This record gives sequence, structure tokens and C-alpha cells, in this order.
Amino acid sequence: MTKVMGAAMRRIQAGNALTAFGIGFTVPFLYIYVAQVRGLGSMAATSAFVAFALGALVALPVTGRVIDRRGPVPVVIGAAVAASVGAISLGLSTGLVPILLSALALGAGQAVMQPALATMIVWCSTPATRTRAFAFQFFMQNLGLGIGGLIGGQIVDETRPGSFTLLFGIEAVMFLVLAGVIASVRMPQVQGFKDAMPKHSAQTGSGWKGLLRHKAMVQLCVLGFVLFFACYGQFESGLAAFGTEAAGISPSTLGFALAANTGAIVVAQFVVLRLVEKRRRSRVIALVGLIWTVAWVIAGFSGLGHGSAMMAAAAFITTYALFGIGEAMLSPTLAPLVADLAPEGSVGQYNSAFALVKQMALALGPLGVPLGAGVPMLYIGIFIAVSLGIAWLALRLGGRLTPVQDNPSLSRVVAQGGPAVPAGAAAPAAAAVVAGASEPVRA
Repeated sequence: MTKVMGAAMRRIQAGNALTAFGIGFTVPFLYIYVAQVRGLGSMAATSAFVAFALGALVALPVTGRVIDRRGPVPVVIGAAVAASVGAISLGLSTGLVPILLSALALGAGQAVMQPALATMIVWCSTPATRTRAFAFQFFMQNLGLGIGGLIGGQIVDETRPGSFTLLFGIEAVMFLVLAGVIASVRMPQVQGFKDAMPKHSAQTGSGWKGLLRHKAMVQLCVLGFVLFFACYGQFESGLAAFGTEAAGISPSTLGFALAANTGAIVVAQFVVLRLVEKRRRSRVIALVGLIWTVAWVIAGFSGLGHGSAMMAAAAFITTYALFGIGEAMLSPTLAPLVADLAPEGSVGQYNSAFALVKQMALALGPLGVPLGAGVPMLYIGIFIAVSLGIAWLALRLGGRLTPVQDNPSLSRVVAQGGPAVPAGAAAPAAAAVVAGASEPVRA
């Protein structure tokens, strides 16, 4: 990594952390703000969440092409400004329609930032350093969210609407800080690193049609959807409903469980990184599926009614902590793999497609609520099966990856003059990935 790449990366990571800090001020309190502080009720609060998700789903399909044609810097700046306007408008709104429009802008802005920032990280890293860069991004995001939520909880007061306006104002300022930081970033010009700078998508045969013909990427998107639906999509919906209805978990215990999840990520991130960065990505993801299988089994135990309330609470908190360990394993695995699968000039398109898959999974996550609350053991059984399915899908994906795509540490072996790939593997394909081309394997 050059000095220019390193300096740019530090600014990107700092801006990303400050933004997460600002988001942490408002995320835990959005429902209370709409339903209770503004007195609009639970249906209005639910509609605000729907508008937030809808903004992301509308914006993301066109984001990738803009990133690849114009570069990620102006996209991040524009998205940050839009999110800032949405945040401050939300804090000042009192009626349903202004709240929904504000949530739409905020959701679109936040969603567009994700693939644009991910593309900037790709440009400022190499295949060998990308794993650690994305792990650090995930660590800083969770740390920022946790600190922001902690401080926001001390400021907020349900009897004072102005305290919520202050929270949304802080979030809006943090988005503008991100825009300023990114505007100051000097992006590297790297010779020989083919995915460092974009080319017109027409020259690479990319776009949505090209992506859908790329079977490895399609399989990764299917796997990503299942991962996000089974984990993030259940945190504050189906699993929370299961905990409160079937396991008798109190709201305060649910708060401890969410804190355990964040704590597990922060504590385990770099320990886990050392364990996974030299191993095959497909097998790491498969292991996450097995860990989450255990997590769902423990969650089921908490709802069986055997033992004390303290045992049920401990089991439920353990479930969330195990999910956090799995998330820490995925953070240095999924995003770098998306980048390594992307053809030259299509990193933004691929990042946007994967972000869209995540948003779709999150939007459908609440479908688990009726099962979690009404048929709890069926709910647990389904997600045990889903988690085992994650392991199976990950191993199938491994068969479509080149050796270096599956295990980027092999690129260091090639660079040092060692054997490029295991016996029987296609050396030219691996060499192409090491060179930065990362051309997809088509079947």
C-alpha cells in the first residue's frame, strides 16, 4: 500500500466512524420519537421504517452505475448531504407526511453511502490488505454506533421533543462532517491495479445484465440475502418478538442482549481477523452458519420454559453474542469477496447490488415476527435449518471461486515467487486475480 493509499484510507475510516457515531444517536429512538413524542402512534412509526427502507430500495439500483461512471467521491458527498437534510428534517417534523418524506431521504442517503464508501476502500487497498481494511471499517462502525447510542440515551427525554431534535441535529452534522472529510481525500492513481479506477461500464460488459450472468456473484447474493435475513433481519423483529413473548425476556434484558452483540463484535473483531484472513472465505462463511445454528439452538432453549428466568436471560444474551462473533467473521470476508469478484470498472455496481440484497433482506426480516411471537418453536426450527443452509450455500459458492478469490493470502505467495495455486487449479485465473483483474469465473 502506497503512502497516498494509506492517507486516503485513514480519512475514509475516520469519516465512516464519525458517521456511525451520529447514526447511533438516533437509531435506538426512532420508534419512540414517531409513536410517542410526536404522538402519531405505532402504525405511523412502522410507516417511517417502511419509508426508510423504501428510500434505500429506490436509490440503490442506480447507484452502482453512477459510482462506476463518476467515481465514489461525489456519490458519498451527495448522499451525505441528502442524509443530513433528511435527519434534520426528521427532527423538526411533527406531522406524518413530513416524517415519511424525511425518512425517505435519510434512508436513501444512508443506503447510497454504503457501496460508495466500500468502493473507496477497494480503491485504496490491495487484495492482500483489503480483508483487514473492511474488518477495521466494521469495527469502527460498531464502536461508533455503540458510543453514539450510549451518549444519546443520556440526552434523550420523552417529555422534551427538543431533546430528540438535538439528537437528529447531531446526526445531520456528522453527515456533513463525512462530506467534508471525503471531499478532502486524495484518491490514489495506481498503475497496474486494474480495479483502482473506473472505466465506462460499456467497455467491460458490466451492468445488471453482466452481473446476473456472473454465476459466482449471483450465488454470493443469494447467500448474502439468507445471511442478512437470518441475522440482521431478525435482531429487532422476529427474535425480539420470540424473546419477549416465548422466553419472557424483559425489555431491559433485550437491551443487554443487543449490548452483548456489539461487545462481542468489538472484542472479537481483530482476534477473529487473525484466525480467518489466511483461510478460505467459503469455509469461514460456512463456519458462521454453524455458529449461528448453535445460537438458534440456545435461543430455543431460552423459550422452552425449563429453568429459571435468569437462565433464560443468559441463554438469550448468549444467542446475541454468538451472532456478534459470526458478524465479526463475516466483516473481513463478504465485502472483500464482492470486490474481488467484480470485473474491472464494475466495483461500484457489485457493491451496490450487494447492498441492495442486504436492504431487501432487512425489509423482509419482520416477516418472522408472527412466527416468533405465535409459533415460537417452529420459528426456531426454521432458522436452525436456514443457518445450516448458510453453511451448505457457502461450500457450494467455494466451488465457483478461483483459489485466490477464495483465499486472498495466496496472492502473497505468488508475489514472493511461491506456488500460485494448489495442484490442479488454473494458474492463469489465479494470476489474473493477483494482478487485480478479478475477472469472474463464468460457467
